[in-house]
Amino acid sequence: MYDICIIGAGPAGISSAIYAVSRGLKTIVLEQKAVGGLLGGVSTVTHYAGIIEEETGETFAARLKAQAEGAGVEIVMEQVKKAKLTGQIKIIETDQGSYEAKAVIIAAGTRPRRLGIEGEEEFQGRGTGMNPAKDGARYVGKDIFVVGGADGAVKEALYLAKIAKKVTIIHFEDTLGAIPEFTNKVRQTGNMEVRLHSRLIKINGKEEADQIVIRDEHTGALETIQAPGCAIFIYAGSTPNTEDYPELETKDGYIVTNEKQETNLAGVYAAGDICVKQVRQAATAVADGAVAAIHAAAYIKAQR
Repeated sequence: MYDICIIGAGPAGISSAIYAVSRGLKTIVLEQKAVGGLLGGVSTVTHYAGIIEEETGETFAARLKAQAEGAGVEIVMEQVKKAKLTGQIKIIETDQGSYEAKAVIIAAGTRPRRLGIEGEEEFQGRGTGMNPAKDGARYVGKDIFVVGGADGAVKEALYLAKIAKKVTIIHFEDTLGAIPEFTNKVRQTGNMEVRLHSRLIKINGKEEADQIVIRDEHTGALETIQAPGCAIFIYAGSTPNTEDYPELETKDGYIVTNEKQETNLAGVYAAGDICVKQVRQAATAVADGAVAAIHAAAYIKAQR
C-alpha cells in the first residue's frame, strides 16, 4: 500500500514524486520506458531555467533520476495495463504486478503521432521512426528530412544540420510555426532548405529509405526526391497516453483537470502533457507535478 502512485517518470512525474516524498508520503513511480519521458530523447534542452551548458535530453533525464532517487523516490520500470481509480483505494495493474495507493497522479505524457503514409512503418529504424540524438550519427553526410514546423521539429533540424549533407524541413503550412530564435537560425544555416505548403505522402526504398514523395498543398503537384540512404524524422504532433484510464473525463483525448490538477475522480490527479492545457513545456510540466503532489498530500491527510 502506497500513499501516492505516480504513473510516468517525465518532468511532471518526477516533480510530483519529489514533492510527495518531501511531505512524508510513501511514493512509487511507475514508468514504462525510461526516466525523462519524451524530453529524455531530444538533442538539446532549451529555455528551461537552471539547465547546464550543452544540456541534452539524456543529461537532463539522468539528473532527474538522480535527484528523485536521492530524495528516496522508488522508481519501478513496469508498464501500466489497467487502473481502477474509483473508490478510496486505487488499484494499478502492470505487466508485472499490481499496486494499491490512496491517491494517484497520472503523468503518462504523450507519444509521437504517426503520419500513416506508405513506407512509414516499412522503413521503421531504416530511415524512419528514429531519435535524432541517438540515431543521427548514422546519417553523417546524408540527406535528412524533418517533417514538421513547430519548435521541436525545427530545433532537431538545426541539430541534424551539423552532421547532414543537407536538411530539408517539410511543413504543410505556409509558414513555420517555430519561435524566431529557431527560424532565424534556419535562415543562417547554409545546408538547410524549407519546403512550405508541402506534405510528405510516401517513402520508397529497398533495404533502406532512398526516396520520398511530397505533395504541394496549393497545386496538388507531386514531386519525387531521390536521396539514397536518407533519414526522415517525423514531428506530426502527439497523442495523449490516456487509453488505460476510461474512468476519467477527457477532451480531445487529454485529461480534464482543474487548477489543483484534480480530475473528475476524488484522489486522482493528472500532470504534464497528458492534461488539457494551452502550453506544453518542461517548465509547465514540472509546475503541474508540484501542484498535483501538494494537493494530493492534502487529500490524503484529510482522509486520515
